[in-house]
Amino acid sequence: MKKIINPRPEIDETLIKPYRDMEDVLSLSCIITDAMEREGVMRPDMKPRAADKKIIGPAITVKLTAGDIVDCLDVFDVAKPGDVIVIDAFGEENTSIWGGLMSGLARNEGIVGAVIDGSCRDTDESKMLGFPITSKVVCPRAAHTATSGRKDPIEINVPIVCGGIVVNPGDLVVADEIGVSVVPYADLAKVYPIAREQADKEIASREEILKGAKVDDLLRKFGRI
Repeated sequence: MKKIINPRPEIDETLIKPYRDMEDVLSLSCIITDAMEREGVMRPDMKPRAADKKIIGPAITVKLTAGDIVDCLDVFDVAKPGDVIVIDAFGEENTSIWGGLMSGLARNEGIVGAVIDGSCRDTDESKMLGFPITSKVVCPRAAHTATSGRKDPIEINVPIVCGGIVVNPGDLVVADEIGVSVVPYADLAKVYPIAREQADKEIASREEILKGAKVDDLLRKFGRI
């Protein structure tokens, strides 16, 4: 059986914090992909399943094996406060690899959310804990680890495909009620000012609309809708 556990990548928090400070921005996943010219968006079936809060943080990636889905308990040896667990479970719909107890453990470690290309369960417990999860589906069936005792095969902090896009360790994940956008770590400094400017324009546009502005007014003032 294969087990690869790579260390957490070096992450400059000063690149991450400005995005965290945008938590109150409406439609943040949309703002982020606009700033990346429509790139970096996970499939639309990746939806929030638990707490009603945004997920913003660097990715700790997990790659599982199709047909042999195990619990990803090893992430707790790697992840740090503020991280997001991003799991490539091959879109498996009938076996859940994240539940309420995992949410409790993750919350205790300061992990800010989980994004799963596969299934989670115990969403009622995760809601109670205030721990946000985005996943493809929800299903009661657990992984076999609790009965088999196996925690492999698993790979941690390797490039994965989640929600149809490549996610590398340390990439920024932004998930909200609309969907999931991912910013490559190398692009964080470039994307942020564009996203911040777009957010500010939308805030100003919203205020103008509430005052009665028309389409032509907005196009003349902001250049777009």
